[in-house]
Amino acid sequence: MTGLAVAARNDPGARPRLDIDLEAVGRNTRLLADRAAGELMAVVKADGFGHGALDVARTALANGATRLGVTSLEEAWSLRDAGLGVPLLSWLNPVDSDYATAAARDVEVAVPGLQHLAAVAEASGRARVHLHVDAGMARDGADPASWASLCRAARRAELRGEIDVVGVMGHLGCADDLDDECNALGRTRFAWALETARACGLRPRDRHLAATAATLTDPRAHHTMSRVGAGLVGIDPSRSTRLQPAMTLTAPVVQVRRVRAGTPVGYGHAHRTAAATHLGLVPLGYADGLPRLASGRAEVQVRGVRRPVVGRISMDQLVVDLGSRGVDPGETVTVFGPGAAGEPTVADWAAWADTIEHEIVTGIGSRVERRTLAVPHLRSLS
Repeated sequence: MTGLAVAARNDPGARPRLDIDLEAVGRNTRLLADRAAGELMAVVKADGFGHGALDVARTALANGATRLGVTSLEEAWSLRDAGLGVPLLSWLNPVDSDYATAAARDVEVAVPGLQHLAAVAEASGRARVHLHVDAGMARDGADPASWASLCRAARRAELRGEIDVVGVMGHLGCADDLDDECNALGRTRFAWALETARACGLRPRDRHLAATAATLTDPRAHHTMSRVGAGLVGIDPSRSTRLQPAMTLTAPVVQVRRVRAGTPVGYGHAHRTAAATHLGLVPLGYADGLPRLASGRAEVQVRGVRRPVVGRISMDQLVVDLGSRGVDPGETVTVFGPGAAGEPTVADWAAWADTIEHEIVTGIGSRVERRTLAVPHLRSLS
C-alpha cells in the first residue's frame, strides 16, 4: 500500500526561498581588490548575477570596488535612481540608445564601432566613452581591421568637443585556462590597440582587459582596472581561488508518499524506484531556474544528508527519494548553498546540467522569495 501526507496549504513557510549573504560578497570583493593591480570595477549586470544589483553594488563599493559596470543603460538608470553616484560604465547598447541621457546622468558608454561612435557624438552632451576592441572573441568590440579608423574618428570627435575618450576595454575569451594560447593573443592585441589609440592622439586613463579569472590568475592582463562580476558572488571560472558562494536556495517538502519498489516517477516514467521508499515533492522546477538537464543526476540535502532527485525535473516541481524513513511534510530541503555543511553547491548543479555556475545563479525565477541574510555597514555612496 502507499501512504500520502500533505502539508497544510496555508503554511506561510511552505515556499521556496533564496538567501543572499552579502557578507560573502564583501569578503570576495576585498580579496579581488587585493589581487587587482589597479581599480576594481564591480560588474552588477543581470541583477548582480541574480543576487540583487543594488545590494551587490553597495556591498562591493563598501569593500574595495571604486566603480560599477553594467551591460545596458536601463541597468545603469536603476543604479543612478538609487543614488549611486560613482563612475558607472554601460557597454552593450543598440546604436539608437539614449546617449544624451547617458551623458546627462554621467554614465560612461562603450563604443565598439563607427556607427556607435557617430550616435554618441551626435547626441547632446559630452559623453565619456570607452573604445571597445575585440581581443579575439569575434563578439563585442571593434575588429582589428577597423580599430585604427575608430580611434582616428574618436579623436576628431574629441577635438570637436563631442566626446571624451576616457577608456579602452577588451575581454579575454579563454581566461579560465591560464595556459590557453588565446590569452597571449588577447593580451598582445590589447597592447597593440592601446598603442594605436595613443598614436592617434588619444590618452585613455582607464584601460581594462581582465575579468574575474584573469584578475585572479594573470597579472599580465591587469592594467589600470579589472572588471569583476562573477567573483563578487563567489564564482571563480579559473577554479584557482576559494571564493565564498553568496546564494542558498531552500524549499519545503510539500508532500510525502510511501511507494513500492518499481514505482514509476514523473513524466515519461524516466525513473522507477529500486526498492520501497518515500518520495518527497518539492515545489521548484525549471520555471524557477533548476535546469531540466540535471534530471537523474541532481541531489538536494535533507536532514543533513544528500538525497537524489528522481524522475524528470518538471516546470514547477521535483521529486526526491527520501529513503526508508521519509520526512515530515513542511520540512526544508537545501537545494544548494555554500557547501560548508555538505549541501550541494551551485557548482554541483552546473556540473549536473553540463553548464556553468553563471547560468544557475542568474536563472532563479521571480516566484522564489528572496531574503538578504546580512547587510554589512555601508558608507554613503551618493
